Amino acid sequence: MSYQNIVVTKEGSTGIVQLNRPNALNALNFALMAELVKAFEELDNDQEIRVIILTGSERAFAAGADIKEMSQAGPVDLILGRRFELWDRLRRISKPIIAAISGYCLGGGNELAMNCDIIIATETASFGQPEINVGIMPGAGATQRLTRAIGKYRAMEMILTGRPITAAEARQIGLVNRIVPAESLMVEAKKIANEISSKPAISIRAAKEAILKAQDTTLEVGLEFERKSFYTLFATDDSKEGMKAFLEKRKPVFKGK
Repeated sequence: MSYQNIVVTKEGSTGIVQLNRPNALNALNFALMAELVKAFEELDNDQEIRVIILTGSERAFAAGADIKEMSQAGPVDLILGRRFELWDRLRRISKPIIAAISGYCLGGGNELAMNCDIIIATETASFGQPEINVGIMPGAGATQRLTRAIGKYRAMEMILTGRPITAAEARQIGLVNRIVPAESLMVEAKKIANEISSKPAISIRAAKEAILKAQDTTLEVGLEFERKSFYTLFATDDSKEGMKAFLEKRKPVFKGK
């Protein structure tokens, strides 16, 4: 389908979604989020796609929520509009999502990045939760995900001061996987996507689900979930092929079965 606020392309086994509201620094309004979730769900259901890359422009991944749109809303509007149900659907995407970030990654943009599974950033990227500066607070998960990602004290400082941090700071505190030059951003993201795509799809899906479970539950419950997933993978053809190839000292041929 055609989109107004995003651009969707496919390169082999990788689906690429680019935020495309350049005049608003890719601010996340409701229309963009609805299109984004729709695109992600379609790529998640596409059997040819193994990994999704989410990116923006060189100037901005996403500078935050659309303040103009939000300024007109009241509590009832937000509740009845079910705005955050879209974010809940993002959480259910089973395929790995790589965020390729340049420029501003603020507010809802940072929350969107934290919904992804791997974050690659350019040297010019900046991250932050500036909602406090306009009299509100994060509402799309930052108080929970940022705290889990970087710890209570760093999350407190970022959210309560609203001060953005550099890509280097984000890398140092564990919010970003790696930093690359601007011209290498998509090259690096695609390189990682291709590496993941070469692995058995069912195992990738199970591993992602287990890692996400670690954020939502106790260690005991998480270990039980991991163990059950581990046992289940022994029923797949890919597990047999992977172990056989290892013993025969050859490259495995995975078929996603």
